[in-house]
Amino acid sequence: MATLTTPVTPVSTPPISPGVGARRRGPKSLPTLPLSAFSPPNTGFSDSFPLPQSPTTVHPERVVDASVRCSIPDWKEQTNGSALGGRVGAIVVKASESELEGLESQASQAGVTVLAVSVPFSLESGTAPSIPSTKYPVTFTSSFESTSDAAVAALRAALSAGHTVEIDVQGSGEENWERLEDLLTKATADGVDTGLIILSNILPPTHDLDIPIVKLLTHPFYHSYQSHVATLSLFPRVYLSYIPPVWNATTPPTPISGQDATVASKEKKEWKRRIKMYVGPAVEAFGFERIIFGSAPSPASHSRSNAGDWYEIAREAFAELGVDQESVDAVFGGNAQRIYATSSERA
Repeated sequence: MATLTTPVTPVSTPPISPGVGARRRGPKSLPTLPLSAFSPPNTGFSDSFPLPQSPTTVHPERVVDASVRCSIPDWKEQTNGSALGGRVGAIVVKASESELEGLESQASQAGVTVLAVSVPFSLESGTAPSIPSTKYPVTFTSSFESTSDAAVAALRAALSAGHTVEIDVQGSGEENWERLEDLLTKATADGVDTGLIILSNILPPTHDLDIPIVKLLTHPFYHSYQSHVATLSLFPRVYLSYIPPVWNATTPPTPISGQDATVASKEKKEWKRRIKMYVGPAVEAFGFERIIFGSAPSPASHSRSNAGDWYEIAREAFAELGVDQESVDAVFGGNAQRIYATSSERA
């Protein structure tokens, strides 16, 4: 007599939730961070489990500091004795028109090349900025707090003229993200494809250091950041500036000086953990080609940040994501070189 058997219904695997790459429009695929970025290094000793390269040994071949806000001699002093000092190939100086005249002598004294200058530009002017007289390629920088018809008109005019405009984003919160997206949507609605926009003070964004990292992972603020960074990446001519955050705290020093090394090292590790939480989603959304390094914080910052110290933390945090040498070279030098060296050709 045949034995009846009950067929086993295979258990279906739930579909994987689409990430940023699946939501992104267009044919371009997004870079995928390796699993090592989110897990501790393995401790295997065989050839099958090689230890990852130490982040302390991963440096860009050449650094372009795209955010120098103080005088060039002061900036040079901050880089002396640091890993940044011997790697800088060029800088982008933020200066008023009255400060442009002395830049050439300052650069010569410091032995550094000025790739471009970024001069103030008010979005509320409603018109395209005028180019000051200088030997260097000129880009523009402006702060942003709210959208207005004048701001939309000014940004559209600047982009149509082929200018590169850095927008320092003031404030935080859901409404602030929406205002920024509204500005970009309206200013680029005519299909302007000549000028470029660099957003600063959102990588990393302003936030409260008192929020523990464990709580930050599930905090609405962090979820909002992830969502809006993905949205901003859909504007193809928008870049992110990777500068010191406005966290109302001094950038932890490297090397340790004048304080207990254990305490200082703990603070630096805390910063790196937080920074990686923001850099990860930014890289997933923007790729390695649309992020540029700079050492000077937003004008809104009231905390001290040393150029050499920020370079060390920013570089180690980025390298600890498990990225390759080519990506490090792009973020810390190549992208800025490409953007600013060609800014005068677009204008």
